[in-house]
This record gives sequence, C-alpha cells and structure tokens, in this order.
Amino acid sequence: MNAKVEKLENNVVKLEISVETEKFNDYLKKSFKKNSKKFNIPGFRKGKAPISIIKKYYGEGVLYEDAVNFCCDDTYPKAIEENDIKPVDYPKIDIVNIGENQEFVYTATVTVKPEVKLGDYKGLEVKKATYEVKDEDIENELKSMQQKNARIETKEEGTIEKGNIAIIDFEGFMDGKSFEGGEGKDYELEIGSGTFIDNFEDQLIGLNKGEEKDVIVKFPEEYGREELNGKEATFKVTIKGIKIKELPDLDDELAKDVSEFDTLDELKADIKKKMEESNKAKEKREFEEAVIETVSENTTIDIPQVMIDKEVDNMLKDLEMRLKYQGLDLESYYKYTNNTEEKVKEYMKDTAEKRVKTDLMLEQIAKVEKLDADEGELLSKAKEMAKQYGTEDDKLEKTAKLILGAQGNLLKIEVVNQKAIDLLVNNSKAVA
Repeated sequence: MNAKVEKLENNVVKLEISVETEKFNDYLKKSFKKNSKKFNIPGFRKGKAPISIIKKYYGEGVLYEDAVNFCCDDTYPKAIEENDIKPVDYPKIDIVNIGENQEFVYTATVTVKPEVKLGDYKGLEVKKATYEVKDEDIENELKSMQQKNARIETKEEGTIEKGNIAIIDFEGFMDGKSFEGGEGKDYELEIGSGTFIDNFEDQLIGLNKGEEKDVIVKFPEEYGREELNGKEATFKVTIKGIKIKELPDLDDELAKDVSEFDTLDELKADIKKKMEESNKAKEKREFEEAVIETVSENTTIDIPQVMIDKEVDNMLKDLEMRLKYQGLDLESYYKYTNNTEEKVKEYMKDTAEKRVKTDLMLEQIAKVEKLDADEGELLSKAKEMAKQYGTEDDKLEKTAKLILGAQGNLLKIEVVNQKAIDLLVNNSKAVA
C-alpha cells in the first residue's frame, strides 16, 4: 500500500491510496467467499459455483462493492496512521482505478483537526472575583431553616393575609376559552411567594374560605409559550381553605432541631464556614474559566464546521438525557418552550464552538508542555467516578478497572486537560 497526501483548503486532506494487485485480488476472493451463496447458476448447487463461472455469468464487477469495502476498511486506517492524519469526520471515497489483476487506486477526502496557533498562555494577568460572607447571607440561611421547620395550622377564622397559604381551585380562560396548563385543584399557594404570575396572589388577599373570585392577570411578554406571551387571562378561583405558617423562634432550640449543634451561635459559625468554603470553590472555578477564556482569546484556530456540528449533537444528547431524568422528552421540551430542534441547535452553536476551541487549545498546550497521565492517575480518576456511581468501598477497585477499560481514552483526555488547566492557572497572575 502506498499513500500520497495532498492538503486542500479549509482543513481538508486528500489521500490517494494505491493497493497492490495481488492484495486487491485477495479482497476479491474475500468478497467471493462472502457472497458465493447468493448466486444461483444452472448446473451448480447454490454456493458451489467457482469464481470464474460467477464472473462470467454476472460480470467481474459483481464482487467489487464488498472487495472495495474490505480494502478501504483495512488500508484507510493504516494510511492515516502512517501519515499522522487526525480525521474529524468520515472520509469521502472515490475510486480512481479498479479491476482484476490491476492495482486498486482510490482517494479519501476527509476533514482533519485544524492547526492550533497558541498565543501567550503564561504570565497573563487575569481578573479574579472574591466573595465575602455577609451577615445577611447567614440570616437568610437561618430564615430558610425557619421556613422548612414551620408548623402549618388551619386558619379557622379570618381572611387571607400575606404569608398565609391559600388552598385553591382555579381554571384559566383566555377570550372565554380555557387553555392547557391553566387549571389546578386543591393547590396550596403561599401568598407573597411570587409563585404565580403578575399580581395573582395579591388579588386573593382579604378573601374568606368558600369565596370565589375572577382574578385578571397578564402573562409576561416572554413567558415561553407563544399563545400566552403578553396575553391577558382570567382565572376563576375558589378558596377551599386557608392555612397559617407558624415559624419557630431563632434560638438554641431551633439549632438543636436542625443540626448537631447545641446553640444558635455554633450553628451560625458552621453556616459561615460552609459558605466561605462554597465561595472559595466558586472563586476557584470562575478564575479557571477566566484564565481559559483569556488564553482562548490569544489562540487562533480555524475550526471546521463539522466539529461544531458534532459538539451541538453531543449537547443535544446531553439535554435529552437530563430531560429523561425529569420524566420529559425532547418533543415535550420543544412544545413547552415554544422551540424546535433547529432553534435549539442554533442557540447551542456559540457554546459548542467555544467548547471545541477550548478542547483543541488544551490538547495543543498539553502537547507543547509534554503533559501526560500515568496508570496510577487514570485509576485514581476512575475510582472518583466509581464513587459518584455509589460503589461500595470493597468493590471500588474492581469497578474502577472496569470503567478504565471501557472509558480509558476519555479519562486520559480529562486528566491531561485538567493538568493543562492547572498549568495555565499556576502561571497566571490574579488581579482584582
């Protein structure tokens, strides 16, 4: 086999691959072996006719299709490996010369990974955000604990007030006709929570149990459903009951009920500590993202469209998987958000392009800096994944090795990319 490489425009490479006559004859024999039982020739049992008779009866070309497939499947991967070509798509195959006792020649035209021109990626000044824990943050967390531990009681007398929970039946109408998703039974609505649109909740204040009211509201302009966006609707509401929420006092007793601490001061200190840890993690994550963005701006890559399209497809598959966990599918998602697959893909394009550029950039930095991952690092990463799957400690090693066997290449890319990110961060200067 011999391969000539020609670089075309737009990250496209054309290989002209020549296969020796004897070798191609072997592929013809393999094709004959596969297809012999398909041929029905008078005087021969099915599958017993010799190759010479079949070619005479059906023509020499009857064996070409599978012979070409066998040949390309064997020779194309060898050609791209020998010439260090990194395809990002399937090749377009064109036959140049074919025939028994002839050299087989074909071309494979394929889009390849683009050249990555790195700019400055060390010694960069990058803005780093800092987040402080304020007293009001701690107080808000305590209030949330109060809400979660509130005691709900039926309000025997009096009307609906802000903070009460109204138990309602409702049905929405637009232009005198009810609409999908506008109906509810025995719905518990906390007044003032902002759960319902416009001033729906405020219009219930002052009503008694058993009363009915037409509540008129206007949907937001970008509500998410074309038939409702910016439209006025009337909801017929019946008050089925009223509940009041009694909040516990912010004291040591609450601390004992909601935590392992004996005093409110200890609980506050723990809340502050956890918030500080969360803020540090957020600062680290955002600084990494800012460093990557800065280095990316200094990097030049002519990204083939096929790579962006593939990443969009991957993002769509991820979305579909997340929706399944919520009991939804893509068609329902498109309906509820007034979208189509084409619109969603269009929204995803910018993000997909950034992801592809980042991956190519990190790969090139790893290559320049000679970054790699050894077996120990890969096994450690696989163990992290196994723990995320809820694997028990005594089965961790075995599960990690299975993960490594199935996803070894992906794990290596992840580990090496993280090393590249760490290198960039460690060689950047944080500025306020």
